[in-house]
Amino acid sequence: MMQLAEHPTVKRFYELEAASSEPTRPAKLDSAWLRHLCLEAGADDAGFVEMERPEIADQREDILAAFPRAKTLVSIVCRMNRENIRTPARSIANLEFHHTGDEVNEVARKIVAALDRAGVRAMNGGSMGFPMEMDRFPEKIWVVSHKPVAVAAGLGAMGIHRNVIHPQFGNFILLGTVVMDAEVQAAEYSRPVDYNPCLECKLCVAACPVGAISSDGQFNFSACYTHNYREFMGGFTDWVENIADSKDARDYRAKVSDPETVSMWQSLSFGANYKAAYCLSVCPAGDDVIAPFLTDRKQYLQEVVRPLQAKEETVYVVPGSDAEAYVPRRFPHKKIKQVGNGLRPRTIRGFLSGLRLVFERNQSEGLNATYHFTFTGEEEHKATVTIRNKTLTVQDGHAGAPDLRVAADSRTWLRFLAKEENIVWALLRRKIRLRGSPRLLLAFGRCFPS
Repeated sequence: MMQLAEHPTVKRFYELEAASSEPTRPAKLDSAWLRHLCLEAGADDAGFVEMERPEIADQREDILAAFPRAKTLVSIVCRMNRENIRTPARSIANLEFHHTGDEVNEVARKIVAALDRAGVRAMNGGSMGFPMEMDRFPEKIWVVSHKPVAVAAGLGAMGIHRNVIHPQFGNFILLGTVVMDAEVQAAEYSRPVDYNPCLECKLCVAACPVGAISSDGQFNFSACYTHNYREFMGGFTDWVENIADSKDARDYRAKVSDPETVSMWQSLSFGANYKAAYCLSVCPAGDDVIAPFLTDRKQYLQEVVRPLQAKEETVYVVPGSDAEAYVPRRFPHKKIKQVGNGLRPRTIRGFLSGLRLVFERNQSEGLNATYHFTFTGEEEHKATVTIRNKTLTVQDGHAGAPDLRVAADSRTWLRFLAKEENIVWALLRRKIRLRGSPRLLLAFGRCFPS
């Protein structure tokens, strides 16, 4: 067997290394050179964030797990065609989302290849819009959260609709991130913009079919996720379970209409379709975008906002949710369909962190209570959940005086949340124990329908 040192590839490496007196790359990259590389690859804008930046501290562990040599994040922006997103014909809007998304991924790939040729090791920080770490679902299924990286990189700021608004291009953009093992000159890292391009015009509030965006800046993640992402992830699992629960074709058709079935087929064959994303459609912010809004606001409302509001469509809501009450009050011409959103936590930590995402403010009206949770068994954990004045706080450990104490076997609790365990049977077997009024547990459940 050939010795490793005698292998032709190994010998060439050492010969080239001995012959080279120049470093393979500069110690730190010039930001102008790096920006030019990104624009040449097809990005419309780019910014650079060091790994030590506080704004991405909560992502650092996941990024380093995927790419241990990471030193810098390169945030990129690609523009979408605005009128394609504004049209009530969501088939056209979805085509634009998908094609621009493919472009972002391809641009990131080109940047990685160009950096490699320059002696810099780099990695595409994850798909633009379709995370693939699905073994983690429904918890974090992405490697890099592109939005906070883009904000840290000076490519815009978050609007009240929770989308990044670029100062020039508005929110008609899609984002990507490249992770590299090189540093940029310290003074040349990007910094956040010094103002928020969001106009706080509240057109996104007016256009959202499920009331996910509140005028006071609150955001109902569950309402947005359940409707707009109906054919993604949790909505898809709900559809599959409808198939599994159907006795025959007639029973299935009673639950799922033909347009819904073929729409799901279209998502499976072409790419998952967004049901709305109207918040992006109507946003007038950004230097390149604002002219029609400021020139004639009445015409802008008539041409851009009203057609989306007036569209007759099915709106997907969780039973007992704020969205279910909102739609008939605000859009009586839109048809409601009750569905599950598939957000079933698999861990106690996932349950606790997910409470903020599925909390229904209006369902909590009149409830002022502190809950102490003690989980035992496979996953031991203590937590305090407080619901007061239509706000929610979750903290580790037990704090304050509880109105209700809940002690539960962790596996039983997760099965209860997934509707696989009867709460009465769990109480009888003492797998779940309460100290306080059981009505408070019922009130707690009403705040988190799924």
